[in-house]
Amino acid sequence: MARRYRSALSDPAAARWLLIAVTLGFLGVFLLLPLVIVFVQAFLQGVGTYWRALADADTRAAIRLTLLTAAIAVPLNTLFGVAAAWTVAKFEFPGKNLLTTLIDLPFSVSPVISGMVFVLLFGAQGWFGPWLSEHDIKIVFALPGIVLATTFVTFPFVARELIPLMQAQGTEEEQAAMTLGAGGLRTFWHVTMPNIRWGLFYGVLLCNARAMGEFGAVSVVSGHIRGFTNTLPLHVEALYSDPGEYSAAFAVSSLLALLGFVTLMLKNFLEWRHGDELAALRGKG
Repeated sequence: MARRYRSALSDPAAARWLLIAVTLGFLGVFLLLPLVIVFVQAFLQGVGTYWRALADADTRAAIRLTLLTAAIAVPLNTLFGVAAAWTVAKFEFPGKNLLTTLIDLPFSVSPVISGMVFVLLFGAQGWFGPWLSEHDIKIVFALPGIVLATTFVTFPFVARELIPLMQAQGTEEEQAAMTLGAGGLRTFWHVTMPNIRWGLFYGVLLCNARAMGEFGAVSVVSGHIRGFTNTLPLHVEALYSDPGEYSAAFAVSSLLALLGFVTLMLKNFLEWRHGDELAALRGKG
């Protein structure tokens, strides 16, 4: 019986090597090869051309806008994510399942559709468009619209990382702190926050990477104005569409590739140093 059990769990060596080869080949073709091509094309015309593309005024404007958008959207989503996770994990109330479902909504809605929603709401012909025009308030094709679209598509990340972690930890420690006389805010900072800090950082990391790399929703609401409303992904598209800016497009793309690489390294560091805590996050699905 033991021999048959081991045989059922042991694949032939040829099958194992075939699966490994297929996996490595898939990763090489669809992940590593595109990254190699990006950096090869970025430096194809020399380092000088590469740095000139990054020093271009429109590129610097796109970098500033991308960083500014992330600097606004990520803290907002962090506050929302912590509040939502605390509410879902620590309390029972009518509509709790509905709230959890709504948090996942941006995962199921196309970013382009979410961008269109903001245009229909705040555009010149939208529901609030005439009122905004009367008061000289510009949302669509300006920074506020880009921030709104980015915030919408990224707000589930922090909440979905913290909810399972808080649920796994339960409420015993918070109840004990309150029994000893600690208030709600003090309990959060001294009891809850130390337990979730690495999960929170993990969620913020993913949220920031998506915020800087978002294309679909931002493309709809930005207006594609070079030097003003183009974030880095939109600037890459604009450069790639211009035959004379082919190398510059790959140079700017390399910045986004480096962002992904840094995100991956930080993610792996967190999993290495805090694997037990982050294992709860993997169990959320």
